[in-house]
Amino acid sequence: MSAYANSNLIGQVLSNDCPSREILEHLTNKWSVLVLRCLSEGVQRFSELRKRIEGVSEKMLAQTLKILERDGFILRTVYPQVPPKVEYQLTILGAQAAEKLNYLIAWIERSLPEILENKKNV
Repeated sequence: MSAYANSNLIGQVLSNDCPSREILEHLTNKWSVLVLRCLSEGVQRFSELRKRIEGVSEKMLAQTLKILERDGFILRTVYPQVPPKVEYQLTILGAQAAEKLNYLIAWIERSLPEILENKKNV
């Protein structure tokens, strides 16, 4: 049973103390969304992700992958060879999260002209 299973705060994302806030932050940062988007297409190596996600630094990608792995959204597989081969793929939870995020990404891309037209210069 989870450490939070008895908590009255589960599912209370508006509460400052709810553990879902940390997960929300991890899943919705720009780099996590882009990593999950890429991995929703299948297994990829670090170098492949770095090439596909323009603007991400090596450090930020490594940090993002580590957080997503720790939260159980991606699986990191290291193959015992020289040089080491490391692959990343979505877990079942990761695939579920990526599906939701991909829906949001598709909506943003479809709505981009309207969003840009209505965007206010403040």
